[in-house]
This record gives sequence, C-alpha cells and structure tokens, in this order.
Amino acid sequence: MTGWETGGWLGVSNYFGDLNTDWRVNRIHLAGGAAARYNFNDRLAVRIGASYGRISATDADSKNIFEQRRNLSFHSILLDGTAQFEFNFLPYVHGHRDFFFTPYMFVGPTGFYFNPKADYEGETYTLVNLGTEGQFRGEEYNTFQGGLAYGMGLRYDLTYRWSLNVEWSSRKLFTDYLDDVSGNYADVRDVRGQRGEIAAALADRSVEPQVGLAGRQRGNGKRNDMYMFLGVGLMYYFGDVRCPKMAN
Repeated sequence: MTGWETGGWLGVSNYFGDLNTDWRVNRIHLAGGAAARYNFNDRLAVRIGASYGRISATDADSKNIFEQRRNLSFHSILLDGTAQFEFNFLPYVHGHRDFFFTPYMFVGPTGFYFNPKADYEGETYTLVNLGTEGQFRGEEYNTFQGGLAYGMGLRYDLTYRWSLNVEWSSRKLFTDYLDDVSGNYADVRDVRGQRGEIAAALADRSVEPQVGLAGRQRGNGKRNDMYMFLGVGLMYYFGDVRCPKMAN
C-alpha cells in the first residue's frame, strides 16, 4: 500500500519541567493540528504535521516545600511543526479485511515556537523580555527552538478511505526555558537596574522564608523541559484502494 493521507486531530497538551517536576497532569489544555502522511508500504510511512497547544504550571500545585516557597508560574502557547518517520508493528493496508489496524511508533525532528508569560497583580507579562535570570539585553533565550518528537499510536480503518488515529506524542526539547526557569537566581538589584521593578518582582516571587537569594538554584538546568500531545484524529486516504480478489 502506497499513497497519501491527510487529516486533522483534536486532543490535549501538557508540560513537564522545572515547574512540574513530579509529572502532574492536572493542567492539561485543548490542542489540535493537521497532518499529511505518505505510506511507502504496509509498514513504513513519513508524516509532516503542524500542531497548536497551550501549556501552564504553577508552584502552588507542587508538594515540594522549596517549590511552594519559590512561588513561580507561567503559561504559554505552542506552535509545533514536525516531520516523523513511522513504523507499523503489523501490516496495514487500507480497505483490507485482515490488515485494517496496527499499533505504530514514530520518531523525528520538531521545531516549535513558545512565549512564556506570567500573571502578576492583574496584568500579564512576557517573561523573555524581562531577563528574569539576569540575562543581559540581547542575550535572552530564543523562543524558536528545536527538539525530538517521539511516541506511539494506533491506526484503525473506519472505511476504505477513512481511518481513526489515536496517538500519544512527546517532545524532548533542546531548551530548558520553556517555562522561563533554568539556572540560578540573579541578584535582584541587578535585574531591577537592567529591566525595572516588574522584572525584579517576577524574577523572585518567593514567599517567606525567602528562597530567591543570588546564586541559589532557581531551576534545574541539567534537564531540559518537555511537552506532550494526546489526540484522536481522522485521516483520509488518497491512494489506490485494492479490492479483495474473488475466490475461484
């Protein structure tokens, strides 16, 4: 079986990182996307896709005392583009009475845009512009980044042309600033002098007893952030559908 499929999906997105170190799934958000797949044969395919989602986290949800006192939070949109190579565990042929479903796995490069923000005293602020970890002007992290997409799913024929896809897809990122948190606390006086009072307030939001001392760990820069999608989609097949052969 060869040929193109196109379709879309709806589901949820979730984030894991410095503001969600215990793998909570209590702040999931609506996500969706579109994709096109080319089937080389009944086992191998390549797919390109674009996805949109939202992520958020807050230290208030953590059970860790240090994180509760750190008192940071963020939210961001995600615009994601991925090219992935897929392998079907079972032979899969559209319209075939026997090979009409398969679990599959995939891996491939991804590029994405994010823009972490925080709510403070009734206003929303874009964090990358504030240098909250003491970045000098011009040294801010890039909000366009790359990563590795990987995951698994299930393909199931509904008709000769239409198939249902259920998929879990994760991203291993090349950045630790998805949440604006990675390294150590900067001296709040330096942040105030470079960026102003709002930047200083958002650099250290810790509550008493204060943990935001200069040089103290703010995040874990040794482990990059992650996000994931879980979705259900419909794909339409444009290739030739082979009719079953009649028995003699």
